[in-house]
Amino acid sequence: MAGTQVDDLELLELGSESPLDAAVSERDRNTLAMVRKAVAERNVVLAFQPIVQAARPDQPAFYEGLVRVLDEKGRVIPARNFISTIETTELGRVIDCLALEMGLLSLAEDPELRLAINMSARSIGYPRWRQTLDKGLAADETAAERLILEITETSAMVVPDIVSVFMNEMQVEGVTFALDDFGAGFTSFRYLRQFYFDVIKIDRQFCKGIADNPDNQVLTQALLSIARHFDMFTVAEGVESGQDAAFLTELGVDCLQGYYFGAPSIMPPWKVEAEQKRA
Repeated sequence: MAGTQVDDLELLELGSESPLDAAVSERDRNTLAMVRKAVAERNVVLAFQPIVQAARPDQPAFYEGLVRVLDEKGRVIPARNFISTIETTELGRVIDCLALEMGLLSLAEDPELRLAINMSARSIGYPRWRQTLDKGLAADETAAERLILEITETSAMVVPDIVSVFMNEMQVEGVTFALDDFGAGFTSFRYLRQFYFDVIKIDRQFCKGIADNPDNQVLTQALLSIARHFDMFTVAEGVESGQDAAFLTELGVDCLQGYYFGAPSIMPPWKVEAEQKRA
């Protein structure tokens, strides 16, 4: 037994990879390979999810375009399955470029559409991403006022000064900015005041099941109070039941997003509705 403990200690001192670390590394390598192949073959799509008005839940206020990749078997892989692995790599910047490119194309095709596209703050300084944005806005004079760029809370904290300057520049052009997953990270309220986000999206961990969770009720009320203080529009994420939707509406949330109102779909919902009306 003692000999085994010494051997284990020596392995740790030599920096040997544990079975768990090896499994995680292998998973990450497989994920990178899968995404890299999808990008190379342009097997990247947007899935659209409605964000509805709390006062009129039958009326989408806008849609969110969520990036998806197709694996070698044609299965649709949600961003949550790969984004953390590629976030800090150039592949993450390329995915942001493709998402923005597809979002701007959707805006150009449907002049009444308002669309939110996710991005990492790291992409602001990536030349291809900025060229894609500038080209899309120049091609359609109404695109800026219909585009919402969503930046996650943790991403914004990485380069707050760069984010602030970029937001000020683009808000003058009419672009709207949303702080995604609000409450999930470690936002400095000093930076929150500096950023002047137009929209705050309250993280799903606070909204899911809120009707029966007193702790989440108190926390969500606090987040709403902060949003109102800074005159920011609010969206509750992860709404999956009528009870939660009613509770959040009563709290005063402006908009609601979640499977209760519609799952993300790679077929644009507004096109489906238009085809149904024509039929």
